[in-house]
This record gives sequence, structure tokens and C-alpha cells, in this order.
Amino acid sequence: MVSALVVIIVIVIAAVAATYALSSKATSTVTTSSQSSTSISSSQTSTSQFSTPSTSSSSSPTTSSVSSTTSSLTSSIIQTTSSSSSSVIHNTLTIDDSYWPEPDLNMLYGWEGLPWPNWAAYAVYQPLVDANLTSLYQNGVQQYLPGLAANWTVSANGSSYTFNLRQGVNFSNGDPLNAFQVWMQMYGAYYLQANASAWFLSFDFFNMSNVNFGPSTISMINSSGGLLNPSQTSLAVMENSSWPIYATGPYQLVFNLMSPFDYFPGVFVSPFGLLYDTQYVLNNGGFGTPASPNSLFNTTPIPGTGPYVITQISENAYVQFAQNPNYWGRNLTQAQIAAQPTLDPGHVKNAIVYYKSDDVARYTDLADVAAQIVDISEDNWQLVLQNSNLYSYLTLPNKSALIALISLQTHLYPTNITLVRQAIVHAINYTQLSEGAYEGETSPWVGPGDPTWPQFYDLGNLPPYSYNLTLAEQDLVEANITNMPTFTFTTVAGCSLCVNTAQVVQSDLAEIGITVNINVITTGAFYSCCSGSYEQNVQNAAQMGQIGLVGGSLIAPYSLTPASYWDFFVSNESVDTNQAAYYNPIVQQCVNGFTSISNITQLQSICTAAQQQIYNDAPYYWVGQMKLFTGDGSIVWQKSVIKSFYVDPLFSALSDQPLINTVTFV
Repeated sequence: MVSALVVIIVIVIAAVAATYALSSKATSTVTTSSQSSTSISSSQTSTSQFSTPSTSSSSSPTTSSVSSTTSSLTSSIIQTTSSSSSSVIHNTLTIDDSYWPEPDLNMLYGWEGLPWPNWAAYAVYQPLVDANLTSLYQNGVQQYLPGLAANWTVSANGSSYTFNLRQGVNFSNGDPLNAFQVWMQMYGAYYLQANASAWFLSFDFFNMSNVNFGPSTISMINSSGGLLNPSQTSLAVMENSSWPIYATGPYQLVFNLMSPFDYFPGVFVSPFGLLYDTQYVLNNGGFGTPASPNSLFNTTPIPGTGPYVITQISENAYVQFAQNPNYWGRNLTQAQIAAQPTLDPGHVKNAIVYYKSDDVARYTDLADVAAQIVDISEDNWQLVLQNSNLYSYLTLPNKSALIALISLQTHLYPTNITLVRQAIVHAINYTQLSEGAYEGETSPWVGPGDPTWPQFYDLGNLPPYSYNLTLAEQDLVEANITNMPTFTFTTVAGCSLCVNTAQVVQSDLAEIGITVNINVITTGAFYSCCSGSYEQNVQNAAQMGQIGLVGGSLIAPYSLTPASYWDFFVSNESVDTNQAAYYNPIVQQCVNGFTSISNITQLQSICTAAQQQIYNDAPYYWVGQMKLFTGDGSIVWQKSVIKSFYVDPLFSALSDQPLINTVTFV
């Protein structure tokens, strides 16, 4: 299980450098070419660090409704130019996954990083802004690309972004994509978070003081023309420029931030940025309530704009997909798809993703070619390695954003004592942990910064915590605890790397006289008790226990910005991954600085002091960066069948499986 936050991983013949470079200009303009409705060229048109190939929107005929009854960087395969829809189309792709999406496939939970794994990401639901995987993995440069936004501009002061949508794009049921649909999705997320100030992926971007949005506003808009043909009364609300997000017409949307944020387009490269048909939502019971989002969409998927549609869901069993014959990008050329593979119309008519929790069952399907792609974990990993003539598997570059970290609850005795936390981080044997739980396939990481953003990673040049039992014992003596209680390490059932991590920590801490009880709970129970907001994690400290694996397993960034991990792990406005319930005002200055300070040098200075404070306070043990895509295993495929694919651009924050529309065949 990955709590998510992604840059697309392309399967190439040799690992490429993952040095991520980004300049610091504060303003940018991204424009599109007008030569054709679907053109994507390599001409650079951006004036900022985010250079963007020219694109424009495509025309698309009305689609038919889709019903739902309830789907190594490696050293062995090279990614070639993707084919257009005129190439050979295979009939069926079968994938086995060890996880079932939580909560099913309900896109209303996007603000929370759910559903995960989202097998429909990019295949059914496409983002407002995309990521340039070629730039990242071949040139080491983070770069944003147009997605369903054809282009965007940024004001001179860097605090206002105007997005122009592709025109002629329809959802799979025929509803058109327009600015009003996106407007409603944004404010719907605000409503579902009980109108919280930091509702936008826990970033405090907007001044919401003039916003009056709730059930009455939603009802008024839907009853007077809806989002497809809004009345003047509705337009007066949706085009109200005193609100921070407003439309200026059917294809233009403005986001006014309280302060400049150079990386704002990257927040749409996220679960939150995947767009869905909000008119369909309104027609089918609406958003629900903050306490209970509309559960109809758990198994009745909301239409998307992508190259596939969901045709059937059998809950906790499988999801079926079929190609969307009216996909707006169905006539893209090979060159256009090579420039932006996430737009690929796909190479298989049908796909089915099975949920199979048993590792042996997934390996058996792979061996029998009953499934062409599966994820394999520790139980059968050696069989994959021993049969390298048959199978290939996905590995990550040296600098990746897929990480693991162990939380130490700062609001529960005795891990609320800094000296106790310092003792713990020095008692954990990194080598033993890496080999015992992650197949030895990790590299050191010093948090909380994302290694793929070097401008803000390990600014103090601090080393990983040293394994030093003498120092750990000294810290405990100084803490002066006369009757050390038994600690609880809460972990997730059915996750081998989670239990193995807990067992290694249990053994290591026994060396300094700390007894650890491992509490194994279901995924649902974990989300309920241990993956809430900062305030919830403070309140649930006793239920969570002193120690835990953050996110239940691995963590990937919810959005493509350098602020994500800071906001995740050490902010008092964190939505769901500050499991240590950690807060320090010096650290919060850095977190807030990402959305309030445009001077990079000043921000780096503040964040350097913040990182030193975190290092001293030790609310987390930074396990490391993952080299295998699932930590103790990876995505594995039949070499004789599968040629190439991409995974999501957030290192599995969207899904732990390939993007279905990018899979090509031998």
C-alpha cells in the first residue's frame, strides 16, 4: 500500500541519471501551437523553469454513455516510440494486483490521495497538468506539460494562474469538459473537507473569506442549467472574481493565490488533479456530505476523458476496462504520443485488473501467462530473480520519491520525550532493516525533503542517523525513565514488508531494553486510526501506538512539488501523513514559506534551520529511498509478451500498476 503522492517512469535499456534540476524564475507563460487541434511539438515556449512543448486541444465527437455494473527503469527492455491507434491492437491485457482500491474507485476522495491504487489513472481520468517523463528521466529536469489544460499563464507577481482548457474534449458519456465542470470539482473538494482553510492538498493557498459554497449553491447551479448550460444566475457565482477560483468563460479558469508559488501547476499532477464529470455527480445524488461522500460512485464510476472506460466492477475481485472509441486523442500520431505518452490511446481493446492478495496466486498466474503483468513481493521474489530469462521487473533510479519512514508519536509517552526518540533512531540498524524488509534495495535518505527536488533536499548536508547502540543507551539513561513501558508498533495486515520492518525494529530496540509489541490491523482500521489529519493523529495517539510505518507501507508524493513532503510529515496542517503528530514553529516557518516566499535563497535558509530542528527532534526514522517499486518486490512481466509501459508520474502515488493505456506488446 502506498499513500500516495508522481513522475512517469519509462522502461529503458539502461538506468538514466536522475539528477533533478530546476531554476528559480518566478513568472512563466505556457503557450500552445495553433497548427492543429491535437498537435504536440517540442518547441519550447515557456519563459520559466517549466518549459512546455506546444499543445492545443482536439475536437471530439459526442461519446456514447458507458455503463458500469457493479482492472526495470529496468535493464532489459527499452521504451520505443508508442504507436498510434492505427497500429496492431491486442484483445486483452490481464494484470494481477495485491491491493484492492480504497475506497473502491470513488473519485470524490481525490483530495485525500484516494482511491489507491487507482487503476483508472490516466487511462480513464486525466490530469489538468501533466509531467514530462522524458525530460525527467533522460535529462534530470522536472517539467510540467499541458494535460487537459491546453496552456496556462502566470501573473507578473506569480500569484495568479490562468488555465485554458482544451476545447472539444468530452467525457466518455458525452458531457463536454468545460471550466464550470472543473470549477465545481474544486469547490466540491472544498465542501467535502468541511470548508477547511487548507483544503487544497493541505496547502493554505487561498483566501476563502468571500466564499459561500455548500449544498444550497450546488442545488441552485444544478437546477438552473447545470454546468453544461449554466444560467446567468449560476454564471454570476462561477465567474465571481472575489472568490479565489473562478471561471472567465467556458474554457478558462483562474486561480488567485494569497502568495506566489512557483510550483503551483504541479499540484494538479496528483490524485486531486485527475478530472471527472461533475455534472454526472450532480445528476446522481451529488457529492454527499463531508462526513459521508456519495458512496454510489464506489462501484458506479464517474465518467472521465481518457482513452478507456470502466465497463464492469466486481467489488474486491476485478475491474474491467475497454477502449473509448470516441477518445479525443485517438488520432494522435506516433511522434505526438512519443512526446507525451500519457495521452496514448492504448494498444489493447480490453483490460482487466484482478485483486489477488496471495503472492503465490499472482506468481502462478504470471508463470502460466494467465496474467501478463503482476506485482510480486518477498514471498516469491527469488523465483523472479532465478527466472530472469522469462521475467523482467521494474526498478527505480537512484534518486526517487518513493520512500519509507517510521514515525515516533510525539504525543504519547514515552516517545513524547526527545531523548527517547533520539535513542530509537540510533538503535535501528539501517543495513539490517534494508536487507530484512526491503531486499537490500534501498538507498539512504535524510528527510523530510523529496530527493527529486535538489534545491530543497538535505539543505544542511546532514548524514543519516548513525547506528550507535552506545549513544542510544546514553540517551535513555539521560531520559531517566525508571519503568519503561512496552511500546506498540502498529502495522498493516497482508503487507510483508510492513511486518518485516516491525520485526527488525522490535529486535533492534530489544538491544537497548525496549520491548515492542507488534499490532497488526487491517488496512481499513489503519486508515481509520492512524492516517488522519494532524489534529486527529494528536487525538488518536494512544490508538496509534508509539511507532508506526508512515502510510502503512511506502510513501510517494501526492503532487509534483518540492513542498509536498514538508507539508506531509511535519506540518500542523497535514491532511493524513504526519503520523508523528509533530509540530515545531521553526519547522512550520519552512512549510508556510513554500507558499508565501518567492525568494529561493531566503526560503532555503529558513528550511535549512527547519531541517536541523527536525533532525534534532527525531520524530521520524528515515528508512530510505526505494529501488524496487513495491519495496520488497516490484511489478513483474512476461518478457515474451510485454514490451514496455509507463507508471504514474508520482512514483506509485496514483497506482502500483502500469498506466493501462501505455502498455505495449512484443
